[in-house]
Amino acid sequence: MALSVVRKGVISLTGRAGRSLVAPAAVIQPQIATIVSKALRGRDYKRPAPFPYKDNSYGLFQAFLDKTTHRMDENSKIIVVDGPIAAGKTKFAQELAEELDMHYIPQANMDMVYINSYGYDLRQLDPLVPDTCKSFDEKDFLGNPNHRRVAGFQFDMLKLRLNQYLDALGHLLSTGQGVVMERSVYSDLVFAETLAHFGYLSKKALNLYYECRKMTVPLLMRPHLVVYLDVPVDVTLKKIQARGLPHETNSSVLSAEFLSHMEMKYKQQFLKEMKNHAEILVYDWSEEGDTEVVVEDIERINFEFGKNDPKMADWKLKDEWEWCEKRMQYTKYRSHFMMWLVVPDFSVEEMVIPAADHKIYTDALLEAPGERYEVGFNSDMGDQFILTKVKKDLAV
Repeated sequence: MALSVVRKGVISLTGRAGRSLVAPAAVIQPQIATIVSKALRGRDYKRPAPFPYKDNSYGLFQAFLDKTTHRMDENSKIIVVDGPIAAGKTKFAQELAEELDMHYIPQANMDMVYINSYGYDLRQLDPLVPDTCKSFDEKDFLGNPNHRRVAGFQFDMLKLRLNQYLDALGHLLSTGQGVVMERSVYSDLVFAETLAHFGYLSKKALNLYYECRKMTVPLLMRPHLVVYLDVPVDVTLKKIQARGLPHETNSSVLSAEFLSHMEMKYKQQFLKEMKNHAEILVYDWSEEGDTEVVVEDIERINFEFGKNDPKMADWKLKDEWEWCEKRMQYTKYRSHFMMWLVVPDFSVEEMVIPAADHKIYTDALLEAPGERYEVGFNSDMGDQFILTKVKKDLAV
């Protein structure tokens, strides 16, 4: 696989015999072979009413009444924006989602773990709990990459990215609206491999990581398009310094060697694997590029591939019922995916919390605002629900 500049600011990936990875390809209906911008759709375009998948369960009964493919159009696709740290992914992904009238999903971060539904930051419990149970986020890793909680941190990020990708699939299949997301569960391996290479993640933890990944990720429908914002390591270091976040600029982790290894994993593992299943666009983003130019490039892609071509194979479902089954799998039964990441493996010592420590943590957690009961049942947080008293009585 090689990288070749096709015009200023744009790079094309090519494989054997110089075949462009953004060359035309084919998918059967209801997956339409193109993506169009909001401007080309015109003001009269109106998407069918969405199914409220976040509030209502989509099971067998609902599947008979509410089919899936009638909501899907040319933009019912998943686009992943990826690239090195400080590349400008957030701004670009937001602009791309706006231009294509797609749903935007931000990059996963540990605030999603520690800030609960009521806005309370569980990291405030750290003084009350043992070291084995204290919070550990991005800032902690960059400050202390040899901490025993690094493995737990990496698994938390895998869980978040898996959860986000299930959200993306559930949203697309329930509303018909396409999704643009920053990073994904597929590129999470870049971080795991890099942490392991520098000794921050043990071999046992890495083996467990791949075991969990093997039981979950292959069951997902891979993205249609990956847009990779390519930034050389020396420029990345300058961008990190320019944005001036103390936990990044003062970290010994974000060295040229660390970032170079990440870049190598991105290009030789992640992109190499994804090119077999999705379209790839790679842009030189050393200086901020033009989102409109990227949109024009995307509009030129033909997402149609032959019946036996592995590209887009995940989206070549044989009938309406198979689409409905996928929708149930990614919404109602999504917990079946997540359970693989919560089953403890006692062979990975750094991920095991002693029972006594866990009891202290649980007791402290139950006293935190909004943590005693499920969301909607905490009257002390202002929840108003007819079953609140019953829920409390049953819980005692």
